[in-house]
Amino acid sequence: MRIFQCVKNDNSQRSKGNKTAPPQLLLLAEGLTISAGQQSSMDRVKVCDQILLQKLHLLSNEVLRTNRGITERDMEEAFKQSIGYRAPRFFPQNDGILAIVYSAIFVVVLFIITPFLAGFLELVLGMRCIVPNNYLIWEATRPVSNCDFCRGVDRPIILQNLTRDEFQPYAYSSRPIIIKRAVSHWPAVRLLNYTFLKDLYLKHPAALDSLHEDCQFLHFKSNFQTLRDVFRMSDERAEFRAGQQPWYVGWSNCNPAVLGELRKLYPKPHFLPDDAEMPNTDFVFLGYEQGAVMHIDYIPRLMWQAQLRGNKSWILAPTPECDAECRSFSFYVEPGDALLVDTRLWYHGTFIHSKGEFSLTIQSEYG
Repeated sequence: MRIFQCVKNDNSQRSKGNKTAPPQLLLLAEGLTISAGQQSSMDRVKVCDQILLQKLHLLSNEVLRTNRGITERDMEEAFKQSIGYRAPRFFPQNDGILAIVYSAIFVVVLFIITPFLAGFLELVLGMRCIVPNNYLIWEATRPVSNCDFCRGVDRPIILQNLTRDEFQPYAYSSRPIIIKRAVSHWPAVRLLNYTFLKDLYLKHPAALDSLHEDCQFLHFKSNFQTLRDVFRMSDERAEFRAGQQPWYVGWSNCNPAVLGELRKLYPKPHFLPDDAEMPNTDFVFLGYEQGAVMHIDYIPRLMWQAQLRGNKSWILAPTPECDAECRSFSFYVEPGDALLVDTRLWYHGTFIHSKGEFSLTIQSEYG
């Protein structure tokens, strides 16, 4: 390897027409010379560093080429030893006291925040959303709809109260159906309200726990996180008095004791087929001036809903792949009406139609 030099040439000779000749930086390396004009735009130290790095690179390549047993890792370790390099440490070397102090602080902080983290995770994992957490997966894997279910449909079929035989042709239709005054004779129309439900659940507190663990609570736009919160609200808000916020919630009731008490107030709808099976879970929806956002249900059976109190507006929309062939439409149901919708096919949303009016519905499935 040839030696290179970074030389400062301080030329003090005066040239003709010039009082002084400026200092020049002359770089001599393997015959390389940089002119004075170029030198004026360079930093001498940086140029020397660049040449040094270049030479070191050439040297390392030469060593690797001529010594097959040496690796870049070996050269790196040798260089670190030559300059006394030490890897950075989280704690200063031989400072065991500081390490012990930091560890003790970490343990204390962890001990303090663990109960809060546990409570937060329990709350998050226990919350029930408007749709299940795997809703997006269901939607992504949903079969493409045959648009026959919505083609030419722009309103529900409206029937007057009828018998089981008269209802048979409509029993498993994908068309939305309203049966007027079909449940107006149920005791639930007169007896079921917020206070009745509150007293019933407080009489069976295990039902609140079963709902938290196994069933579904839908808070919609309300600020309630559990059914306990709903039954803890003030009487003023429960009755939506002046100055109070509206609320609307729903939940599935899968507690046998509570379900048995409720079904004493409403039987299986008399118009459903005799062999129609019903699940061991019913839904309750109640509140003021709110409703459910547009969604589709992933349930195994057809849905029926009994409007016990108040009015409720519905909007139905086809699945996205049928938008070009079908249309959305809206309607409302009144107290005593029964509604049947295949919510597995129709996207649907609801809203309580009358301002300040309490709405209460019971919903279940059949098939």
